Amino acid sequence: MTSIRHNPERSTSPDDTYLDAARDAILAVGWSRTTLTDIARRAGVSRMTLYRRWPDTQTLLADLMTREWGHVVAAAGDNSDGDSLDRIARGIVATVQALRANALLRRIVDVDPEVLLPYLLDRRGRSQEMVADALAGLIAQGQRDKTIRNGDPVVLARSLVLACHGFTLSAHTMSDDSSRDADVSHLDSELDTLVRRYLAR
Repeated sequence: MTSIRHNPERSTSPDDTYLDAARDAILAVGWSRTTLTDIARRAGVSRMTLYRRWPDTQTLLADLMTREWGHVVAAAGDNSDGDSLDRIARGIVATVQALRANALLRRIVDVDPEVLLPYLLDRRGRSQEMVADALAGLIAQGQRDKTIRNGDPVVLARSLVLACHGFTLSAHTMSDDSSRDADVSHLDSELDTLVRRYLAR
């Protein structure tokens, strides 16, 4: 299984330093118990320094999620072998595997799962929009090179994102061992098949 971990080397960018501190806080105490005061202490700055950049914890943590999932998706989808359909299928499976193994997402799911509900039930988040837009571009490329069927690339991409929600967050529930560490490689193989058959001409 692909495992994409956060780069342990800290960035010199102030924003990244603050987001790193927020990430550390969530891993230590959970999302709901993380405060700007705690993040500021971990980052070695005053709370007002953070307030000048983010009006509240929610907006800071939203930026953290966007950065985290963006890094995971970029790393997992970084492949250039095969045609467009093959790259999309392998990239999707690798991304789902990496998200399931991601320490921050696992911590949120285990301790504060309600944080994810708005993005599953009410609205798209920036990360979902980013993934769908990237997928739509790849699908359009595959349509041009005749490896992917016709259809609105945006609709096809959003449909795949919807399918990936379940494989990312709920795959273990469909395993005989329903623990979060269950071996779901057989389901990942089915996800690969699902993507290929859905997009194939």
